[in-house]
Amino acid sequence: MKLNRRIFTALAAGALAMGLVPPASAADLDAIKNAGTLRVGMLVDFPPFGIQDASGKADGYDADVANALGEFLGVQAQIVPVTGPNRIPYLLSGQVDVLVASLGITEERAEKVDFSKPYAGISIAVYGDGGLEVTDAEGLAGQSLAVARASTQDTGVTAVAPQGTDIRRFDDDASAVQALMSGQVRLIGLSNVVFSQVSTVAGDRFDKKFDLSSQVQGIAVAPGSDALLEQVNAFVDQAKSDGTLDQIHQKWLGEPLPDFVKNAQ
Repeated sequence: MKLNRRIFTALAAGALAMGLVPPASAADLDAIKNAGTLRVGMLVDFPPFGIQDASGKADGYDADVANALGEFLGVQAQIVPVTGPNRIPYLLSGQVDVLVASLGITEERAEKVDFSKPYAGISIAVYGDGGLEVTDAEGLAGQSLAVARASTQDTGVTAVAPQGTDIRRFDDDASAVQALMSGQVRLIGLSNVVFSQVSTVAGDRFDKKFDLSSQVQGIAVAPGSDALLEQVNAFVDQAKSDGTLDQIHQKWLGEPLPDFVKNAQ
């Protein structure tokens, strides 16, 4: 009896995620160059890092990085759509060579994959009316501020807000943003990813006041892919130094690559 290929792939990825089967062989840089193709796992449902354009083609921050990496290696980047849960199993099962998939570098993930030097990052910050002078947590006193309930930004704001801050908690980011846009509050705790979407609608009406926290993202390879990882790191170094990552970040997030990414090793 033959298993449908999609069913087999899903079963294999699920088993790998649970640690029931060993990972496939590490990616071979020479084989990638001989094939002329780098298979890149990427989220396509996480704007602006990963999206699909009107024709269904993968686009976004990570797509630009993937294509630049392919050009650096002298091969064509073939983007393979992945999801949050299956991206690491896809890598470890050999279905993709690398992940450029908005993967935050954490100790837990580093036990499963090898990360490159950071190429991007997500920051949580306080944003608000452009004319409002707030430069640090003390400036929140007497101000109204929206956050998504139980979110990272809720935790961050609650930890630093002085007495007298009116923190208003909403069910999700969309509701918190609506409160800001309608003037119910003058400040908001938000990720730079979501704020980039707000800026496309509101222009320069709002700006960043101060940062709360940040997490860097890395390009991931399967353990043992040492030659490939060395070249990926060389690419990241060059893309930082020649301004490529600055340009991509400016294009998709409306600001230069953050210092916490530029200076991370």
